[in-house]
Amino acid sequence: DLDQAIALHREALALHPVGHTDRSMSLNNFANRLSTRFDYRGDAEDLDQAIALHREALALRPVGHPDRPTSLITLAIDLSTRCDHQGNTEGLDESRENLRCALTLSTQHDPRRLKVHESLATVYLSFHRSGLGVPGEDTDSLNVVMHHLKAAANFVPGGLLFRLRAALRWVHRADKHRHGTELEAYGTSMQLMDAYMSATASVSSRHSAMKDFPSTLAVDAASCALRSGDVRRAVELLEQGRTIIWTQMTRLRTPLDSLQTHSDHAAVLTKRFGDLSSLLDRPPASHADGTQNVDVEAEDTRYRRLVEDWNGVVEEIRNIEGFSRFLLPPMFADLQEAAREGPIIVLIANKSSCNAIIITHTQPPTSIQLPTDFDKLTTLVHELREAIGKDAGPKGKQTALIKALRKLWDDVVCPVVEHLGAFARRGSRIWWCPTSLFNFLPLHAAGEYRADGKSLSQQYVSSYTPSLTALMRTRRRHGRSLSVPFVAIGQNCPAGHSSESTLEFVEPELELVRSLLPPTVSFTKITSVDATKSRALCALQDNTWLHFACHGTQNYEEPFMSAFLMRDQPLSLLDITRMDLSRHEFAFLSACETAVGDFATPDEVIHLAAGLQFAGVKSVVGTSWKVTDATVQRLVEAFYQNLCVDGKMNFKGAARALHRAVHSLAHDKDIPLDQRIVFMHIGA
Repeated sequence: DLDQAIALHREALALHPVGHTDRSMSLNNFANRLSTRFDYRGDAEDLDQAIALHREALALRPVGHPDRPTSLITLAIDLSTRCDHQGNTEGLDESRENLRCALTLSTQHDPRRLKVHESLATVYLSFHRSGLGVPGEDTDSLNVVMHHLKAAANFVPGGLLFRLRAALRWVHRADKHRHGTELEAYGTSMQLMDAYMSATASVSSRHSAMKDFPSTLAVDAASCALRSGDVRRAVELLEQGRTIIWTQMTRLRTPLDSLQTHSDHAAVLTKRFGDLSSLLDRPPASHADGTQNVDVEAEDTRYRRLVEDWNGVVEEIRNIEGFSRFLLPPMFADLQEAAREGPIIVLIANKSSCNAIIITHTQPPTSIQLPTDFDKLTTLVHELREAIGKDAGPKGKQTALIKALRKLWDDVVCPVVEHLGAFARRGSRIWWCPTSLFNFLPLHAAGEYRADGKSLSQQYVSSYTPSLTALMRTRRRHGRSLSVPFVAIGQNCPAGHSSESTLEFVEPELELVRSLLPPTVSFTKITSVDATKSRALCALQDNTWLHFACHGTQNYEEPFMSAFLMRDQPLSLLDITRMDLSRHEFAFLSACETAVGDFATPDEVIHLAAGLQFAGVKSVVGTSWKVTDATVQRLVEAFYQNLCVDGKMNFKGAARALHRAVHSLAHDKDIPLDQRIVFMHIGA
């Protein structure tokens, strides 16, 4: 209780009379609690008393006293707060001078300097708001605000978390005032976000930490770049600031074949990098019941030291000729490689505007402002979710869903298609890279849905990718095996499910898949009591082609706990992230909600299909919402018929096979529209 704490501090101060060596510390502590109570209640008397106590403490800490800078800083902050509260500039000049003195008295590596810079930014912002200028200075106070916020964000001894918070304040102020440093502020924030997340030990703790920061940082940065006319920079910032958790995992699995053979020194660094990456890639030690069996602080310290060593090795690698950009955010020229096999459309949803960027392999990127806004998109996402499953019976026309898909066509997809003609021939493949709210829209299914009406699927074969780097990674060449090891994993009655939720068509579906595969395929089926979590994990490791037929769940509270439900335990996304599937070619996920994602952190793209792709699977077919067991079998049949039409298995044919399968069932009245469009293709 704050009142009780203040009463105790008052008693403590009485026990430290004038002349006592600890009186200044007691004064400072008492003042800080009063300041805190002012922040909660706004009682001016608390703030006045805090200032008086800080002044007394400062008088007891002359020049040379190690705590004088602290007293100068806390007094300056309270003076500045009182000015804002009273709406005047009285005391601002004293606040500014105290902070300048604190800077002079502190060493170059004193962590308190970060707080001084932040406080000076606050003081100069008050001067700016007053419109009276700064006494004795002929400077633009707003420029000085940004200077100090930048200095705080770049002050290394201040610590990553405090630097990141300072950078985000810089972003906020620069954005609000449309200051010239806005784009630089975004870039700095995303670098610090990446560094801070890399020092966080576990995947789940990284996701939890992400929720403490703006979920729209990357798209806001891209929008800022677009406003300044720099489309290439917009793409770079999106790639740098999105899918951070996945990017950090894949960094630890970076292949280093070319570095290994560069020189003896490079070979030593390669081994050191590999060893440290393996240590960092291991999950934190825990008991079977999930409780930590090591002291949490000691484990965090150990992890941070490993990160420091790993960063040191990365810096050494960058000093080797030809590796100067090793693991740095890719430049646009590098990212264009993702569009080698067809254009990529990046969709950006931001409070200020909604845009599409068309990226081709050789031409400059094209930016299109879309005729919609953030609020309209929010409404559209809600309407689509509400329409799924509605009027889905044999006579149902699903008018609400059709209306939403028309809106999606008019406001988002049609404007893009009108520009695509210059870059892609009709019938060719395109890739969608959605951000923010666009992650929750079935772009592939947009159309007019009327006689002779237009639709996206009439003109192009759609695929998705969580990021450009992810798509490039799916195209890395590995030595292909002559055999095709294919596993079909089915579970009709998982642990904890009643007989009412038993999936009747799992066994027939897997037998159907077996019958449609070429005889050259090495087929394994795991079902019923055999389809346990451990058997499924082994099968995933041993087979490069995968087909799941089971219940799937998207966990919205803890998305890394999203899972395929097996007989004994769920096979979670977290389990999948710990696997190396870099030689795997294809996965078909005939399960509910395998490509939905997390509404709290949409640009991290955390779902089962993306997890398989980031783990290494080159081509994945997933689902945008719940799948009906009775109707999915027809689409699965049409898909494999198209994929295996010439008796060969090629994962690059999956997108076109899905496209043709959906078209072939367009007039099947027994399959509702929401079930025809539920599947989407991700990857190569």
